[in-house]
Amino acid sequence: MLKSELRKDIRERKRQFSNDQLREQSLPLIHVLLSHPRIQAAKVVLLYESLPDEVDTHDAIEQLCRQGKAVLLPVVKPQQEMELREYQGAQSMLEDEFHILEPTGPSFQDYARIDVAVIPGMSFDGEGNRLGRGKGYYDRFLRKIPSVYKIGICFDFQRVEHVPTETTDIPVDEVI
Repeated sequence: MLKSELRKDIRERKRQFSNDQLREQSLPLIHVLLSHPRIQAAKVVLLYESLPDEVDTHDAIEQLCRQGKAVLLPVVKPQQEMELREYQGAQSMLEDEFHILEPTGPSFQDYARIDVAVIPGMSFDGEGNRLGRGKGYYDRFLRKIPSVYKIGICFDFQRVEHVPTETTDIPVDEVI
């Protein structure tokens, strides 16, 4: 199956659920994530501000901050690059042109401090291969932090037997 076909298939699967149902399905996944030993031990976590059709990370971001962890969120830059900024509360978030909430504040550049990265995806397979939305933002960024432990997170219906890959695709270490 081609990447474009798999993306279309996953979008159709997602449409079978309301946003409320997806939020409900997110709860056990976030529970597993927050109790993960690597997340528990981490001081700096790269996470993402979820879109309505992704595993809902909003409460996880707040919980990790309350635990005293630094939570980094990506900001998409015009040159098709991702920049990281530290989350500093809901009041520090602004909506971009794609209607994605992004943190304001200074760019985070000390990549060696990142303990674990939680990565969204359209689909994952058992080998940790990830299908993104097709722009390559995460794959390009993950090359900058090759030794960071990467956890993919998705709904059960997003797991497939095989995700088609290219040499530019960066797999995750495990999938929740």
